[in-house]
Amino acid sequence: MDCYGVIGHPIKHSVSPAMHNAAFRAMGINAVYASFDVKPEDLKKAIEGAKALGIKGLNVTIPHKEEVLKLVNPDELASKIGAANTLKFDKDISAYNTDAYGALKALESAGVGVSGKTVLIIGAGGAARAIAFALVDRGATVAVTNRTEDRGIKLAQDVRKYGDCIFISTTELEKLKFDILINATPVGMSGYMPGKLPVDGQLIKEGVVVFDTVYNPMETALIKLAKMRGCKVVYGIDMLVYQGVKAFEIWTGLTPPFDVMKRAALNALEDTTR
Repeated sequence: MDCYGVIGHPIKHSVSPAMHNAAFRAMGINAVYASFDVKPEDLKKAIEGAKALGIKGLNVTIPHKEEVLKLVNPDELASKIGAANTLKFDKDISAYNTDAYGALKALESAGVGVSGKTVLIIGAGGAARAIAFALVDRGATVAVTNRTEDRGIKLAQDVRKYGDCIFISTTELEKLKFDILINATPVGMSGYMPGKLPVDGQLIKEGVVVFDTVYNPMETALIKLAKMRGCKVVYGIDMLVYQGVKAFEIWTGLTPPFDVMKRAALNALEDTTR
């Protein structure tokens, strides 16, 4: 039996095991997917241990997406973004970024085009980096804001090499006109500031598309407010499933059923809220 998994800290909120195991069952693949709580100081040992144990592939989530690049061989996209969320173990450990694909597919499936649009991204971590690079590649203008300004400025500088991207401080956000707002921070996530908003609620105005990459809970405080204000919303669960589909393809060479994976993820989410 082949073994796959996801590493992060914390990790108990993850529905990835339910999602991938459902796909393995549906496709008749003899494999299992588990979650592993790995503290930042143990990341190197965890990656080495996974390879030694014969694990075939890992997803990587908060807070390891950027640090893991120091321990693996990233492909061109992961190297450009500066973050990876998918590892494939062979003779070497190859790293990929499927977050960029997942975010674009989630927006596309919601009928949201990004070319020519101004997008405000909240956050400067691994997910924010992937989304920012993906958006400018599709012709969007990106504005990055982040509580730690140095990280936000660095992200904007990196992305600006490939497209239109600026940094804007949290105190200046009310002056920015934007079409799409994306929360790429864990604020609002179950177990991490649940019920909190990542930005001032006054910024959520009718006509703005609101995309929250947090998927647990699916109806975050940000999503609830956006719906109340009449905004089109994009759910983090769709990004999660789409990036999972791409990771599955990287590991196995096969395309898993999206609907099966999403249903399993939603059922797992329901179980965590009972």
